[in-house]
Amino acid sequence: MTQFNDTELTVAVIESLAKTPDPRVKFLLQELVKSLHDYVRKTDLSFDEWHYAIDFLTRTGQKCSPIRQEFILLSDVLGVSMLVDAVNHREREGATETTVLGPFYVGEHPPMPHGADISPGLQGERMFVQSRVTDLAGKPLAGVPIDVWHADDDGFYDSQKASYATEGPSSRARLVTDADGRIFFRTILPCSYPIPTDGPVGEMIVKTQRHPMRPAHVHFLVDAPGYEPLITHVFIGGDKYLDSDVVFGVKDELIATVEPRSDATMPDGQPANGPWHLMTYNFRMKPGQGSAPQPMMPEKEEA
Repeated sequence: MTQFNDTELTVAVIESLAKTPDPRVKFLLQELVKSLHDYVRKTDLSFDEWHYAIDFLTRTGQKCSPIRQEFILLSDVLGVSMLVDAVNHREREGATETTVLGPFYVGEHPPMPHGADISPGLQGERMFVQSRVTDLAGKPLAGVPIDVWHADDDGFYDSQKASYATEGPSSRARLVTDADGRIFFRTILPCSYPIPTDGPVGEMIVKTQRHPMRPAHVHFLVDAPGYEPLITHVFIGGDKYLDSDVVFGVKDELIATVEPRSDATMPDGQPANGPWHLMTYNFRMKPGQGSAPQPMMPEKEEA
């Protein structure tokens, strides 16, 4: 019977994948085996540690649901999501910087007209958001769908709440740019918030004595035909967690100065009804192809 030592075993597993028909799949699997086996050798991984790792990954999967993705959260806090983003967007050529999608892109982004309040009834300081989408030369891009979503004043996304199943989306919408490439909408000023800590990823954050906080931001997904899909955040300038984002997602270019305002009307001429904030941020799209991420749609019951 063939027997393997700790190095011969790695060679044997790699060779077992040699007939994989797809060359890219073959390369990815063989490199994965090399990295995993190197990790085990370098760390002298014990049986208890190995069993803990299997249990951790099992519990991570069990925590996932149609509206929660614990594996994305794990990827985020380990910096893997931002690393994948970095290696796929090395050359931006003046285009707006990208960042992580995050675990709360659930896909239900109701179409709304310009000027709509996407956070009706929610407590919080009011904010007016205005954006423009152009190509790299500054030409406006019309008819471009933009998904926006953010946490509420308590630091929770709509899909984290029990009421989501009955009340549906809040603080998320899909708007389409006008002939001048513009969108604008009303909402509330987002705040910094903790990632979910009631699962295995939170357990890891606590045990490693890291804080779980993300700086305040609004998510944008801009999907213009003929251009690379843009997944990004716009961060609120001055947030105390900008330099220590738990998912490593902040880039200087994505920090916006959000101005406190007291004007009686907002930029669209409608009444402000009290103090408000103004966020202005423009997006520059890079020519190319690509597919926007497929959201995790909540399962629908059959009629």
